[in-house]
Amino acid sequence: MLKGAVVGVGYLGKFHAEKYHNSKQVDLVALVDPNPENASKLANKFGAIYTQDYKMLPSLGVQCASISSITSTHYEIAAWLLENGIDVLVEKPITTTIEDAEKLVALAKKNNRILQVGHLERFNPAFRAMKDVMSSPRYFEVRRIAPFSGRSFDVDVISDVMIHDLDIVAHLTGQELLKVEAVGTPVITNSYDVVSARITFTGGAVANITASRTALVPERTIRIFQPDLYISLDFGKRKLKIYRLSEEKQNFGLFPNVDVQEIPVREEDALQAEIDSFVNCVAERKEPEATGQDGVRALKFANAVRAAIAEHNEKFGFLPHA
Repeated sequence: MLKGAVVGVGYLGKFHAEKYHNSKQVDLVALVDPNPENASKLANKFGAIYTQDYKMLPSLGVQCASISSITSTHYEIAAWLLENGIDVLVEKPITTTIEDAEKLVALAKKNNRILQVGHLERFNPAFRAMKDVMSSPRYFEVRRIAPFSGRSFDVDVISDVMIHDLDIVAHLTGQELLKVEAVGTPVITNSYDVVSARITFTGGAVANITASRTALVPERTIRIFQPDLYISLDFGKRKLKIYRLSEEKQNFGLFPNVDVQEIPVREEDALQAEIDSFVNCVAERKEPEATGQDGVRALKFANAVRAAIAEHNEKFGFLPHA
C-alpha cells in the first residue's frame, strides 16, 4: 500500500486527510501544518504523524502528498516534494504565477513525478455524465455564486471560485483564448469578490461566466448550447437535463416540440474520487485527469480575466482595488 500525506490541513486540507484515511489504496502516514492545535488532533484521529516540516516526509516513506496550504506556498512546497521523489496533488490554483506553474510542470517531467491539480469538478459525477452527451459546444452560461465563507483571503474570487469554471470550459472546448471581456469589483475583501467574464475561443465558442462570493443563496450551474441540443447541469444538486428538438410538432404543426430527458446521476464523493484517481495514477505511473499543464492553462485564463477587468476599469476611470 502506498504511503500518503497532506500538507496544509485547514478548511480544505482536513477533507483531504479524511479521504486519504478512507482510501483503500493509500495509508495516511503524516499531516503537515504550521498550526499544531488542530492539526495534531486530526493526526491523532487518523493515526498519522503530525509535523510542521514537510521536508520530513521522505524520511517517513511518503510517496504521494496533497498540498492544500495557502496558494502562495504551493510552489515552494510542491517543487521540493517533486525534487525529492514525492508525487503531488496540488490544490487549485496551481501557483500564484504562470512562471512558477510552468516550473512545476518541468520539475515533474524532469523527476518523473506525477503532478495533478485539484480541479475538483472534473470528478463530479454530474459533470462526467454531461461529457458523455456533449459533442460540439457553441455557447456556455456558467454561474458559480456562494455566500462568503471567511476563507481564501489570500486570493480573489477568480482564483477562489471562477477558476473551476475556467478549467471546465477550457477542457470542454479544447480551444485557446481569442478575446476576454470582464468586469469585477471588491465587495467584502480588498480583492475582486464579484466577477463576470465573457470569453471567446479561437474556434468560435463563447462562455459567459459569473462568479461571486457575496451571494445569499449558493448556485453552481452550467448551461451548454450546441446545434442539436441544450444541456443544463446543476453541480450542487447533481441534476442533469438534456433538451432536444423532437420530430413531432405541436400547435397543429406550427411549433417544434422539445423532448426533455433527465439523466440519472449516481451518488459519488467527488473529492474521494479525485484522491483515489490521484493515488491510482501514482501506483500505475499514468497521466492524471487534471494535469499540471491544465493548471497552467487555467491560471493563464484567470490572468486574462484580471487583465480584462483592469482594462475595463482604466477605460471608464474606475479606481483600481487595493
